[in-house]
Amino acid sequence: MITVVGTGTGASHGTRVPPGAGLVVGARRHLDAVRLPEGAERVVLGPLAPALDTIAEYVGRERPVLVLASGDPGFFGIVRALAERFGPELLDVRPGVSSVAAAFARIGLPWDDAVVVSAHGRDLCTAVNVCRARAKVAVLTGPGAGPAELGAALAGTCGDDRVLVVASALGDPAGERVERLTPAEAAARDWGTAVNVVLCLAGTRTPGPLRTVAGPPVGPSRWALEEGEFAHRDSMITKFEVRALALARLGPRLGDLVWDVGAGSGSVAVECARLGAAVTAVEKTADGVERIRANAAAHGVDVSVVHGVAPEALARLADPDAVFVGGGGRALPAVVTACARRARRTVVVAVAALDRVPAVREALVAAGFACDGVLLQSSRLAPLPGDVTRLAATNPVFLLWGTRPPVLHEGVAE
Repeated sequence: MITVVGTGTGASHGTRVPPGAGLVVGARRHLDAVRLPEGAERVVLGPLAPALDTIAEYVGRERPVLVLASGDPGFFGIVRALAERFGPELLDVRPGVSSVAAAFARIGLPWDDAVVVSAHGRDLCTAVNVCRARAKVAVLTGPGAGPAELGAALAGTCGDDRVLVVASALGDPAGERVERLTPAEAAARDWGTAVNVVLCLAGTRTPGPLRTVAGPPVGPSRWALEEGEFAHRDSMITKFEVRALALARLGPRLGDLVWDVGAGSGSVAVECARLGAAVTAVEKTADGVERIRANAAAHGVDVSVVHGVAPEALARLADPDAVFVGGGGRALPAVVTACARRARRTVVVAVAALDRVPAVREALVAAGFACDGVLLQSSRLAPLPGDVTRLAATNPVFLLWGTRPPVLHEGVAE
């Protein structure tokens, strides 16, 4: 049997260790803070694989094993690795209070509407994108992905629109600290190794509405919204038929970063944000920038708006997962090339002019993308006098998309 004991709110003070274990595994701070069973072998957790092999030796000899972990070990913790290796039937899990629950308790807020994302041993960009897209996020930190790094990434996109709550040494009567800072303030600090979790909050500190389903807000019930639901100039907006297919090819989701380049009214940017992605809209006109911001506010989403001309304005942006390119002009091939070099997954381009299609396709293929596309032609129902209906044709639009091929490792596609 493997007994897994959570140490509460990130520290081992007051943890009761079951007697009789032949092997005790845990971080050094956990092992040093408890009285170990008489004669037990002690393994300090570093790389997980050697520790699991040692545990396997004891399990094979039917000797009891004790594993010490922080908080709730079934929540982004060691229970997953143990269950995969030895099976859940061999585990006796005794959870403590998770650092996320403790941190929200310290500031008096519920967290049934929070998104929890781990940056421990993972790419920080996913956590950053979730923090940009959601109003209440808990980030589990790690080396190279702590409050300073998170704050630096958010300071460039959210400014002071987010508050970071940094919880350190939770459960330690002498060392516990819970501090509120702007992203820029967090970026300027050296936080050491005592940080448990960082909460990223937007808006006022209200509890929020009563929830039925925990986690992030339920996604929108519809998308490809009517043009009338956005402020736009002289019908200069991506029509909903085109937007519907563009969204399907972009695949915006929570944790993604999407660029909307040549955003115009920002209709694509807003729709991607409604579907959970972090979004940066790039627009060259000052009135367009204000229009995008107004549309984002009207739909209750966050869109970071950059006033500039592509491709030059793209240089200082974080690499995107997906890119939508609207508009045209002679610079379109150069813009598509710049986007394709940076996009991790896909680039979608809407083109009204037939003459620009070959150059866009060539730019996508030259960047190593698999390219496809369609010509979209639609006719909408339009009323006529006498209670009859005609078909009103919309302008045809070419929609081209490039998809980055899967990376092959030893002949296996990821």
